[in-house]
Amino acid sequence: MKKSVIIVIALLLHLPSFGWGQKGHDVVAYIAECNLQPEVYQKVVDRLGGHSLVYYANWLDNASYSDRYRYTKTWHYANVDDGYTYDTMPKNEKGDVVTAINGIVAELKSGKLSAEQEGIRLRMLIHLVGDIHCPMHAGRLSDRGGNGVIVKFFGKDTKLHSLWDTALVESAHKWSYTEWEQQINRYCTPKRKAEIAKGEPKDWLKESYALATEIYKATPEKGKVSYDYIAYYAPVIEQRLLAGGLRLAMILNEIYGK
Repeated sequence: MKKSVIIVIALLLHLPSFGWGQKGHDVVAYIAECNLQPEVYQKVVDRLGGHSLVYYANWLDNASYSDRYRYTKTWHYANVDDGYTYDTMPKNEKGDVVTAINGIVAELKSGKLSAEQEGIRLRMLIHLVGDIHCPMHAGRLSDRGGNGVIVKFFGKDTKLHSLWDTALVESAHKWSYTEWEQQINRYCTPKRKAEIAKGEPKDWLKESYALATEIYKATPEKGKVSYDYIAYYAPVIEQRLLAGGLRLAMILNEIYGK
């Protein structure tokens, strides 16, 4: 029994980290829901079997470990090492978050998917648009997007990737996902929303890479992270979650709108 517990713990320690933690993905999905055209919202919900976008916001993190969807494991990120850009960085043959989003959008626009396939692609898209806005998902390949960088978060050893996926989101504000949407989406004018939603996946990854580069400099190995760090980066997290939600809404409105 003891041996089995040790094996399970060891496996958990080596599991790759995916995108924002559950809260972050829920926020992105809910902001998208609140910015869908009414007829688009109904179409998307119908294709999700009556479920909301939030319901499936974290589905792909678990699905990527299943035999059926194991091929999507590399779709959550696009590592870019120092001295490279996304275009010059050697590509992962199994795909990355940019190619995955572009491919899924093209499939959804084609109208050639079965109802089941369309529902699955939508679940993937909801999650991956959140992932591409998480800075460490454009982190270095050499340290697996910050998974190899250990920092002290309030005195506790924490992976830089995990810090940005979950700990900072939960520490920045003790809000539910609906409260996050109410606070960061409420005063954003239609004009400003349109400006934020511009671009394509490669542009959004470029933004994440620029932030990741700054984060590496601000968070050295074994560096101590506490209140000042949270206060400084809380607005950055707000901006990335808002952008993710508005851009997901933009994509879906474009696919399913009139």
